[in-house]
Amino acid sequence: MKVFLSLLFFVSIPLISSAQNRKLPIDTLVTTQHSVTVNGTLVNYTAQTGTQPVWDENGKPIASLHFTYYTRNNVKNRDERPLLMSFNGGPGSGSVWMHLAYTGPRTLKIDDEGYPVQPYGVKENPFSVLDVTDIVYVNPVNTGYSRTIPESGDEVDRKKFFGINADTKYLAEWLNTFVTRNNRWRSPKFIIGESYGGTRVMGLSLALQNQQWMYLNGVIMVSPADYKILNSDGPVANAINLPYYTAAAWHHKALPQALQQKDLLEILPESEEYTVNILIPALAKGGFISDAEKNTIAEKMAYFSGLSKQEILDLNLVVPTGYFWKNLLKEKGGYNIGRLDSRYLGIDRQLAGIRPDYSAELTSWLHSFTPAINYYLQEELQFKTDIKYNMFGPVRPWDESDDNTRDNLRQAMAQNPYLNVMFQSGYYDGATNYFNAKYTMWQIDPSGRMKDRFSFKGYRSGHMMYLRKEDLKNANNDIRDFIERTMAKGKSAKY
Repeated sequence: MKVFLSLLFFVSIPLISSAQNRKLPIDTLVTTQHSVTVNGTLVNYTAQTGTQPVWDENGKPIASLHFTYYTRNNVKNRDERPLLMSFNGGPGSGSVWMHLAYTGPRTLKIDDEGYPVQPYGVKENPFSVLDVTDIVYVNPVNTGYSRTIPESGDEVDRKKFFGINADTKYLAEWLNTFVTRNNRWRSPKFIIGESYGGTRVMGLSLALQNQQWMYLNGVIMVSPADYKILNSDGPVANAINLPYYTAAAWHHKALPQALQQKDLLEILPESEEYTVNILIPALAKGGFISDAEKNTIAEKMAYFSGLSKQEILDLNLVVPTGYFWKNLLKEKGGYNIGRLDSRYLGIDRQLAGIRPDYSAELTSWLHSFTPAINYYLQEELQFKTDIKYNMFGPVRPWDESDDNTRDNLRQAMAQNPYLNVMFQSGYYDGATNYFNAKYTMWQIDPSGRMKDRFSFKGYRSGHMMYLRKEDLKNANNDIRDFIERTMAKGKSAKY
């Protein structure tokens, strides 16, 4: 493995420094050479990992973002090769998740269902999309190794970073600099975001286009969080959890036999249709629903959720997700189920309660991801530092006001005929559930005139569907197909 160190704008101190003065250089780059076999073909590639500044309006660096950039070697025409810009969510989460488990050339050492194994580390990712696209993984401020300048204190203007619109603005500017430095202006461009990253890339689609004059071919939303729904307490927000409840209960064999004996993809359309056509109108009636209808609704919700009719009546037909995670298996082993991936089981201090004590799936994932990303960046990519890699960084409070990201994406699509959108969701994700994602997709363009440019893909796993080996393969193939399908190939951008 060849290693090169480039110091582009060395303002701070060396990466290895004393504990009394532990800071990253503001602008630095380490380059290494690697290979991976993808779908049976050897791919030689260059990895560049380092930091690049965020500038203020006066050209002064106010933050430094850590990134990792992969380019396939021996590409004849780099201008025709796509660039995929990748973000995770949180807000406050590093880019580690999709980087080391989904699209990148290395993936975690885990079992085929995604559970941790020791010794920790990484292995080749035989399904990476690096064969068809170059990829950059970006850590927003205070995530991964990225930090504000200064790192703390009264001098940091939090309004520049920690909110939906601030996040979109500075990241769009940062991507402009990155694309310019790496001579990628002529390349087809795609952007992918997971969880809160879904909100982020909806906003970035228009910010890149209207503020940076950078036009995209595709937006990919992985298990997207839509705050228009998550911050709502209306009948739609409460009702659209039901199909997820059906999926999770089916996985744990907690449904009535009439449903349990069918395949998951046979029963979900039934639950979805009931939710849209019956449950949402019923919940809209609130406390004025008749006793007869309330009993009928509770019975059907029990049928589709695995909970008892009486529990649902006691909750006035509105079943909080926390209650479902805590109580679905209360009489069936006494386990709670995971929030982000309901295949995972946890053990609480007591059976009674309204939500689990902890997130069983997240604690499991941190087993694998934390040692892997620290080992990988420092030992394989040779980025040496004493700075802590923030799996989750301090970004709160987060300003969620003026969230127009849904309409931002609609405007970007309307203005850019090239732009297509794909949603990817795991059926067992209880935090940003798959039916929530479908609802978001339906709501982006109320006219329906662009619906042929949207697609949805579902997988038999959770929030990070790619942790399950079968879905790692399928989901990467779906990205590969999406990129191929949305390349312009000489077609003009016009209606």
